[in-house]
Amino acid sequence: MKARLHPDAEAIVRRLDLEPHPEGGYFRETFRSLLTVGGLRHPGGTRSASTAIYYLLPSGEFSALHRVASDEVWHFYGGDPLELHTVDASGFHAVHRLGADVAGGELPQFVVRAGIWQAAVPLGERYTLCGCTVAPGFDFLDFELPRREDLMRAFPLLSSVIERLTRDEPRDTVKIRLD
Repeated sequence: MKARLHPDAEAIVRRLDLEPHPEGGYFRETFRSLLTVGGLRHPGGTRSASTAIYYLLPSGEFSALHRVASDEVWHFYGGDPLELHTVDASGFHAVHRLGADVAGGELPQFVVRAGIWQAAVPLGERYTLCGCTVAPGFDFLDFELPRREDLMRAFPLLSSVIERLTRDEPRDTVKIRLD
């Protein structure tokens, strides 16, 4: 575990048995539906109808720009608020704030539609704990974590956003384990 984790974040990573995620942060799959969908309904072939994970982003880290081939629902559970960045195919960049302060404009949940680029940044000094539910279910075959220069070519007007929300070299993809 990284030494820079806030003690509260470190305790959650241990308690929930989270592992490093290739886009940044820590995760553990908690649900994979036994029901499947496939064929014409999903271009990647047969997938679980739905999956869910715990996802913790420590302060100072970010979830790098990526996209998946399914709709993804982000659920805020606790800790500091989160900025969820989205970029659509036309290059429109939006920022959505997830958190517990609904009266202050924060959202407890947000849906990122299939194929939309997304990245997340915690907005505090500790961590953000979220859940992500994906339908049809998540599969690393449907996960794109592009190189910075590829996104810069695709969206040259977003160079400052891309610079901030990508890494020089993407991390390796890890296998999900379900206990």
